[in-house]
Amino acid sequence: MRLTAFILLPCVAAFAPVRAPHNAIANAPSFAVTSAKKSFAAPMVMPKTSLRMSDAASEEPSSEQSLASKAFEIYTKTANAATTLFPLWTVLFTAIALKKPSTFDFFTTEYFTAALAALMLSMGITLTPADFVAVASEPSSVLMQFSLCYGMMPLLAMGLGKMFGLDAGLMAGMVLVGSINGGQASNLCTYIAKGNVALSVLMTTATTVGAILMTPFLCKSMLGAVVPVDARGIAMSTIQVVLAPIAIGMTANKFFPKIVKAILPFAPVVGVVSTCLLVASAVAQVSEPILNAGIGLQIPVLLLHLLGGIVGYWLPKLTGFGEVKSRTMAIETSMKSSAFGFLLAKLHFGDYIARVPSAVSVVWMALTGSLLAVVWRYIPVNEDDA
Repeated sequence: MRLTAFILLPCVAAFAPVRAPHNAIANAPSFAVTSAKKSFAAPMVMPKTSLRMSDAASEEPSSEQSLASKAFEIYTKTANAATTLFPLWTVLFTAIALKKPSTFDFFTTEYFTAALAALMLSMGITLTPADFVAVASEPSSVLMQFSLCYGMMPLLAMGLGKMFGLDAGLMAGMVLVGSINGGQASNLCTYIAKGNVALSVLMTTATTVGAILMTPFLCKSMLGAVVPVDARGIAMSTIQVVLAPIAIGMTANKFFPKIVKAILPFAPVVGVVSTCLLVASAVAQVSEPILNAGIGLQIPVLLLHLLGGIVGYWLPKLTGFGEVKSRTMAIETSMKSSAFGFLLAKLHFGDYIARVPSAVSVVWMALTGSLLAVVWRYIPVNEDDA
């Protein structure tokens, strides 16, 4: 429970839900009945029964429209509040997973993959091919974030490990976390933070494919450890779980815009629910090592993600990138694929303790990314600085 309380502290001062704009349709006056009465005023007198039927007929569509409008307004407010409280849901799901891991036993690998695909699909319907064309025309953003992911973050991880005096096993685990690719949940947080989702997707894809070479190279050069990586498996997973759902979403957006417009307000909620389940499932599988990790490991892992986000924002900002791109790079840099790191440590590091930093990272990665997303959600972006 001490760990749960420690995790809850940054989030207790939760973000108050922001009142959604009142829907003008709900308050629009109906002139149908008044117009009908005036048109029959003279010289012709209609029977009262007929007039009442005309009134009822004209009021019925307006009443139905008003009811639908109010229902949608209620949903919008609720969805906005739920998205705003994303960090809180992350903490609650994490606490449940730590307290009673068996709660998420139902969430098997098949459900995990489906939830990740649903998350990507919910982002895909917000995009168009033109978004990716625009991003591809400026590859400097992707290159900058790639260097942050595989240059700055591994060095930061090693520096924090030495600063906090971690032993060899924990140090290896820290460096591994710093040397892995960006996580898919970063795409949702970028969307919430009003960043560039298309850019985020390309960055995630670039670092995921880059992990085939960069993660083994960094672990070998910094730790002297050989970490084999399944290159074909990573490539296939990236296509199936990231690129394919994004492509399906964009295709739907292009050919079925009316349907997409109708379901678009539900995309953030689907993303938040999917992410919370993904985080809880990963935490439940490694709850014991997370609970056994002391403050001496919790703090450096937290700082790795927090400082990574801060540097990932200000370095691009100071080198001429706009606000939207800087936010996107910050979230992408902060949110590592910690579950993948845990799998690599489990398979290829002989020391069991090397898995623990990745397990702890699952919690702090999700919490840090969601906090950054919600804070930036309510900080407007100047058009000149976009």
